[in-house]
Amino acid sequence: MGEKRAVLVGINYPGTKAELKGCHNDVARMRRSLLERFGFDEPGIRVLVDDGSGPQPTGANIRRELARLVGDARPGDLLFFHYSGHGTRLPAETGQDDDTGYDECIVPCDMNLITDQDFTELVQKVPQGCLFTIVSDSCHSGGLLDKTKEQIGHSTKKNQTQHRELEERSDSGTSFRAFLKETVRDVFESQGIRLPHRGHRQSGDEDDVDQEPRYIDAADAHVKNRSLPLSTLIEMLKEKTGKDDIDVGSIRLTLFNLFGDDASPKVKKFMKVMLNKLQQGQHSQHGGVMGFMGALAQEFLKAKLEGAPDQLEPAMNQEVHSEQEVYAGTTARVPSNGVLISGCQTDQTSADATTPKGVSYGALSNAIQAILAEHGTVTNKELVLKARKMLSKQGYTQQPGLYCSDEHASVAFIC
Repeated sequence: MGEKRAVLVGINYPGTKAELKGCHNDVARMRRSLLERFGFDEPGIRVLVDDGSGPQPTGANIRRELARLVGDARPGDLLFFHYSGHGTRLPAETGQDDDTGYDECIVPCDMNLITDQDFTELVQKVPQGCLFTIVSDSCHSGGLLDKTKEQIGHSTKKNQTQHRELEERSDSGTSFRAFLKETVRDVFESQGIRLPHRGHRQSGDEDDVDQEPRYIDAADAHVKNRSLPLSTLIEMLKEKTGKDDIDVGSIRLTLFNLFGDDASPKVKKFMKVMLNKLQQGQHSQHGGVMGFMGALAQEFLKAKLEGAPDQLEPAMNQEVHSEQEVYAGTTARVPSNGVLISGCQTDQTSADATTPKGVSYGALSNAIQAILAEHGTVTNKELVLKARKMLSKQGYTQQPGLYCSDEHASVAFIC
């Protein structure tokens, strides 16, 4: 057996419009679990939280820790990444007909987004015989390891049947009526609206003696979702830059301007393609790539090209094999050595909850801890199915997902 190493990231965004409450607690509980239950050593666990102590969970720091985690990996090693914080979906910004979909992202404390393709490319570097498990307790997290096989989700008939079977085994009414209610809730959930309803409390469901929540109904908790709306992201970028002209069409440009070489590799590749098109004069006002980016963005890039071309080097140094790879919603080949356990589906939000006793947590993170305490060793598939059933009973609309190969679905979680 090789080494066990982990990176744990919890971001509460204190003092901002995006403030959450439970992410630090999620990480502290997962760290204890890794040490006490899964045999990790303290030096093998790196923790990044925005509580003012130690390295902060900036985009650059998270990327650096993940690159080290994967770069040092050997066959037989077990790698683990837990993220609790905001997720967001970055829309297309090029205006091309074939540029469809979104880039699902996690949101570091400095807004230096890390995209689904960044994660996909990272997992592709994991050596054979080494498994990298990702738990993302964030919104829109179902697409974070894109193109990986969906074992449990709501986009296939097989998985919809599994979900209906879970509903049938619950005491929430007939499966058909429950399925309809869930479908209606999903529509609202995709817009960031949570419709609270009272769950079904199990007998003896009380907080642990150490004040950790186990079975807490959504109706009994103060709940906020872990989705960062695009409007809030733009507001926070405006505050960070002091510029008032940021909008859809210039978000990636703003990220590149702010973070340069520390920006997401996908953002840097996007900028290289845009710069090449600008130099080739492709900036028509109707459907052209630069036309969609807007006049202000074009003027900024022209000024950089003429006055400070060295600031564009982080983009120009990127390898871009085809324009298609920089567009939103497109990724490279399927990673084979990764397991993603997501807090929800791509179009859903994940809950950040605070109990009446003042204990805060992520709904998925809390469910994982409760399941491990009750069942001990479980497979990845068992963990996600049990988490779905538990969250449904508690009144949460989010549906955790599992994305991995058939082989890894039946592998024990973390073990």
